[in-house]
Amino acid sequence: MANRLIDETSPYLLQHANNPVDWYPWGEEALQRAKDEDKPILLSIGYSACHWCHVMERESFENEAIAQLMNEHFVSIKVDREERPDLDAVYMEAVQMLTGSGGWPMTVFLTPDGRPFYGGTYFPPVDRHNMPGFPRLLESVARSYHDSRDEIDRVTSQLTAQMGRTGQMTKADSPLTVDVLHQAYTVLATNFDYQNGGTGTAPKFPQAMNLEVLLRYYRHGYNDRALEMVDLTLEKMARGGIYDQIAGGFARYSTDAYWLVPHFEKMLYDNALLARLYLHAHQATGRGMYRRIAEETLDYILREMTGPEGGFYSATDADSEGEEGKFFVWSPAEIEEVLGTEDAAVFGGFFGVSDAGNFEGRNILNISQKATEYAQQHGLSLDRLLDVINQGKKALLTEREKRVHPLLDDKVLSSWNGMMLRSFAEAGAALERQDYLDAAIKNASFLLETMRPEGALLRSYRAGLAKLPGFLEDYSFVADGLLALYEATFDDQWLTGSISLADRMIELFWDDEVGGFYDTSAEHDQLVVRPRDVLDNAQPCGGSVATDVLLKLAVVTGNEDYRLKAATPLRTLHDLMGRAPAGTGHWLAALDFYVSTPKEVVIIGPRDDPATAALLKTVYGGFHPNKVLVGAQEAQNPDSAGDRGLPLLEARGMVDGKPTAYVCQNYACRLPVTTPEELAAQLEG
Repeated sequence: MANRLIDETSPYLLQHANNPVDWYPWGEEALQRAKDEDKPILLSIGYSACHWCHVMERESFENEAIAQLMNEHFVSIKVDREERPDLDAVYMEAVQMLTGSGGWPMTVFLTPDGRPFYGGTYFPPVDRHNMPGFPRLLESVARSYHDSRDEIDRVTSQLTAQMGRTGQMTKADSPLTVDVLHQAYTVLATNFDYQNGGTGTAPKFPQAMNLEVLLRYYRHGYNDRALEMVDLTLEKMARGGIYDQIAGGFARYSTDAYWLVPHFEKMLYDNALLARLYLHAHQATGRGMYRRIAEETLDYILREMTGPEGGFYSATDADSEGEEGKFFVWSPAEIEEVLGTEDAAVFGGFFGVSDAGNFEGRNILNISQKATEYAQQHGLSLDRLLDVINQGKKALLTEREKRVHPLLDDKVLSSWNGMMLRSFAEAGAALERQDYLDAAIKNASFLLETMRPEGALLRSYRAGLAKLPGFLEDYSFVADGLLALYEATFDDQWLTGSISLADRMIELFWDDEVGGFYDTSAEHDQLVVRPRDVLDNAQPCGGSVATDVLLKLAVVTGNEDYRLKAATPLRTLHDLMGRAPAGTGHWLAALDFYVSTPKEVVIIGPRDDPATAALLKTVYGGFHPNKVLVGAQEAQNPDSAGDRGLPLLEARGMVDGKPTAYVCQNYACRLPVTTPEELAAQLEG
């Protein structure tokens, strides 16, 4: 018999709808029952692509005896962390304080008023590896709650007094200088893996934001080694098993230091950040491989992760048919059956296929050497090798589609969509891919119409239903994506949407007392603490993206309040950025924009004029992270160019009837130019 989760839309919650556990979604009904019956709350938080979440479900939540213990002693609440990042942040902090570590599935025991007193992550069904079995833990916690109430009150008081302090940093008036970027570079360079790329050993995550910082550092001319670090990492990842060599797209992380064996789930946010990073690396270096990886990743999103309404789906699972990675791995015989003996030998050799395999007796495709080297070593022409590779990838993708697919989490999250919107907008403009721009436009329309039906942005959409008030990250990420789409199209509606969301974001989340943004507003549940995450982890935090987009909008609109509100948290986090760049990558990008005196680029001219297109190609094609771009698609004279209310368009017209570019700083412009060569010189100057 189904439990209360059957009425939810989250695929993760629906996975648990037929458990024998009497699950509740987070809400007043569950909280009130806990108070009425004086029962502790068992809060279980996870997400659909979480391998160990599935394991704990199979072992414990589907076990009738364990479910009976949960139902007898607790009010059990199941939460999708992707729908409710506020709950995840608050109670993850508690678990980390209690145990010294965190992760998912997260298991937290709360008093009826929501105060945590014990927690952990995965618990096995029986005692194992110094971990208590879940049944024994349930009985112990239930007994302690009723027999040791004074101790429970002491623990909850201590925890709640400490929780939230990481987000309550002291306001500062430190001057913002480039010195912090130099300190951050030194730390990143010290911790870099110069053999395999990336940071640390295993597991290894593709820390896209840190690599963006290094790419910016190189772009400024500070140190060429920064580009070497980026090149090594991007090449190793692109060749490794963390990258899907058949279909494109990146898995969440590598279980080893070599990027070979991934944890096979694919997350939308990773691919948004990595597609953008490879695009930027292509713009900075001209390397074709970086463009290929960016395009293959975005093509994968269009093919497999885009809904009919234009929303981008959240994730695909690591498991299929109960086995991790089964969908993605190959045996030599399977490849030979598809490609034939001769081509299979070439293809398998290039992608490291062997009878022994590299993952539980089967093969994760990966590349150990460049195509030119492999062709020369094996007596093949490069054209022959590339033909076998390209045709083989297409054939194996067709064959792989016949397999049982991993679970698709097809909910649409505003924040993650905002990230991918920006990536499609940038790539569409830079690579002259109209299909990417079309996808970005459709997504932006969906976000503004379906996810913002009455002015307030909503968090989650699935099966025709949009719900849950948006968080800071939703407002900031979507505003950022819309601004990027405006820069790619000069369509005013996207700039208007970005400004509107920024204004609403300030109204809902800004707090003068803390000198920054909270992650939640008054519209959200009032939890034991009000969350304010200031660290960039797997994705940028809401505050860093809010700061970044406000800095850009301040230049575009001339709104000084945007700039002041953006600079305040930068000063507060000034020292942290220098000491801990691994957790402040997007903050550092925002700081770089702030201290660099960004270039203000204005293009005036008909969008369908080849001369306008040539000017735009010059701007889009290069790596110019510290710039804003505005323009008018039609020819305007100097007296009417400011009709849109943007200071950068005031008194800006075409010169001698030709599409014209203006490059300015602090609204002071160099002489207008009409050729790509002149524009390139000013952009580089």
